[in-house]
Amino acid sequence: MLDIAAELHRWCVQGRDFAVATVTSTSGSAPREVGAALAVDSEGTAIGSVSGGCVEGAVYELCQQALATCEPATQRFGYGDDDAFAVGLTCGGIIDVLVTPVRAGALREAAGDEAADPPPASSVSAARTLVQALAAAADGTATAVVRVVNGPAELRRRALHVRGDGTLGGTLGGATGLDLAAADQARSLLATGRSAVVELGADGGRCGEPVRLLVETSVPPARMLVFGAIDFASALVRVGKFLGYHVTVCDARPVFATATRFPDADEIVVDWPHHYLDGQRLDERAVLCVLTHDHKFDLPLLERALRLPVAYVGAMGSRRTHEDRLHRLRTAGLTEDELARLRSPIGLDLGARSPEETALSIAAEIVADRHGGSGRPLSGTRAPIHRDRPAARMPGD
Repeated sequence: MLDIAAELHRWCVQGRDFAVATVTSTSGSAPREVGAALAVDSEGTAIGSVSGGCVEGAVYELCQQALATCEPATQRFGYGDDDAFAVGLTCGGIIDVLVTPVRAGALREAAGDEAADPPPASSVSAARTLVQALAAAADGTATAVVRVVNGPAELRRRALHVRGDGTLGGTLGGATGLDLAAADQARSLLATGRSAVVELGADGGRCGEPVRLLVETSVPPARMLVFGAIDFASALVRVGKFLGYHVTVCDARPVFATATRFPDADEIVVDWPHHYLDGQRLDERAVLCVLTHDHKFDLPLLERALRLPVAYVGAMGSRRTHEDRLHRLRTAGLTEDELARLRSPIGLDLGARSPEETALSIAAEIVADRHGGSGRPLSGTRAPIHRDRPAARMPGD
């Protein structure tokens, strides 16, 4: 749901009835991740996607039914030998969806207006919670929403909003321990920007009837830091923006680090790279690309970068440069585990030569590293096309 927060927030402001179907589980070759959503308003307008096209029509009908009944629903879609070309995922995957209706009456109630046909109190509470969460996500603020996937409809009407500062809004309607345990799960997922389904006991612990919770997160764009204002960096900035990163270019030479040379960058910094890095607070999603291939710049930078809990550190240079760099970093005191995190020479072996081709090879390695891909042609492997995202690696792992 939060992946289409901007559009849904506009619908909320306009007081439009809508139902949103959110992917809660995937297996096999499912094309979208947990949290992907399709929403339909009362006029039949649809936004978003849950499957890339395979089951959109059936999910559209589910949303319309939820709007008519004001009842949440769950549904599984998957491949079947007898109906491979009917409703289902002919690619062999399986997805589960949770459909949540949000009526205009609930939204008016949440805004303080009187509703002519008031919905159930739990729907009003959830509407208020969802309005707040969608507004925060649309504004680019870190936020999470927790909903109950299984159990009675009364529970599935409720929602818990976990703000980026850790405060809570709404409730799941169970014991206080459930809200607190769900909030802990949401904060953990917020740190990596992931959405997932988690299972807790009804009291928030390990006891009682298990409750499955969908935890959706929305966080500001991950950061890409490009060090070295060279022509390869200009191409990498464009690719980084295409992938959705907030891109910073840093170089100590003001004649090269200019807005004219890097019009697509979100930020251009003139500073020694390691000085700039010392002043940054980076999360586990950040990627660092060191293109300086100059020892006086990249050695002090890499000494720091390889000890940070970031997703990716890559450095440009020949294989001879790489071996010399490793020797110097060992001398500086870096451990073998820390050095193993360095992707150098940077990028996948695509035979790239131009700045644009090189940027593509770097971006391909970042994507493969993020999702646990091999970087090999799909036609030459039997590995799943879509993988569950691996846990972020930390220094020393």
